[in-house]
Amino acid sequence: MNKDQLIFLDTETTGAGAEDRLCQVAYNFQGKEFEALFKPCLPISIDAMTVSHITNKMVQEKEVFEGSEMFDHLKKILSEGNILVAHNAKFDVEMLKKEGLEIPYVIDTLKVIQHLDVKAEIPKYNMQYLRYYFDIDLEDATAHDALGDIRVLEKLFDLFFDKMEAEGKDEESIIKEMIEISARPVLIKKFNFGKYNGVAVEEVAKTDSGYLRWLLNEKIKTRDQDGDNDENWIYTLENYLK
Repeated sequence: MNKDQLIFLDTETTGAGAEDRLCQVAYNFQGKEFEALFKPCLPISIDAMTVSHITNKMVQEKEVFEGSEMFDHLKKILSEGNILVAHNAKFDVEMLKKEGLEIPYVIDTLKVIQHLDVKAEIPKYNMQYLRYYFDIDLEDATAHDALGDIRVLEKLFDLFFDKMEAEGKDEESIIKEMIEISARPVLIKKFNFGKYNGVAVEEVAKTDSGYLRWLLNEKIKTRDQDGDNDENWIYTLENYLK
């Protein structure tokens, strides 16, 4: 596995719900950028428009994604064992799967930076926050536009890759490790909500394990009732309650 196999990808969508679909796709493969708008099978929500600024008028005359030239190209390069790279990749992967694409290998830069941030020093992990946290200077990268986002994504990947390379790892082992990190839940190190906001989970486990048990039960209950499957928090709480 090597960097030539990386597909840096981002989608913009009609919303963030289970029924929502993509309306813009952009990706960079082997130094070439691809970007297009598509007509989704349901209207773009106003909430989504306020983020991406893509309106229903902008896509009403566009082709649908499935069966498009871009769809066929992505299907081909994914079937050849290339690696999709995205930030919060679970979201983009689910959107692509709804359109009939299979994703064999994934690197999630969100999970990678959470893994690398051993001391939980970074306050937030969303892509635009990381862009400015790491002082990434890009003039042609509009936030919440799929094309702009993949340009930020590639810079973040390079930064994280360099951090791992500085530990003496080679290119193939770094990419393999990133794929492994992306395939499992993240061990969360600090609370970012509630009465323990900013406190290390490990410390709360020592002083108030009852709170962790309560929170774990709530997370599992929500998941089992077909609500949000917060696998990272479930994994974290189970780990510290062993």
